[in-house]
Amino acid sequence: MTFIGFVLWCFLLIICWPLALVMIILFPIVWLLLLPFRILGFTIDIAFRFIGAVLMFPFKILKTV
Repeated sequence: MTFIGFVLWCFLLIICWPLALVMIILFPIVWLLLLPFRILGFTIDIAFRFIGAVLMFPFKILKTV
C-alpha cells in the first residue's frame, strides 16, 4: 500500500508538481487531525467486542458442556 501511494505521488509530481508539494505538506496535518477519531473508533470497537463477549459467554459455556 505504501509503495502504491509513493508511485501515485511521483506520478502526481510529474503531472502537477505544485499540487504534489501541497499534498506532501498537508497529508501529515490531516493525519494528525484525524488521529483522535481513529483512536475513538478503535476504543468503541473494543467496547462493543467486550460487551458481545460478555453476552455470549454463557452460551459458549453451555455449548462446551
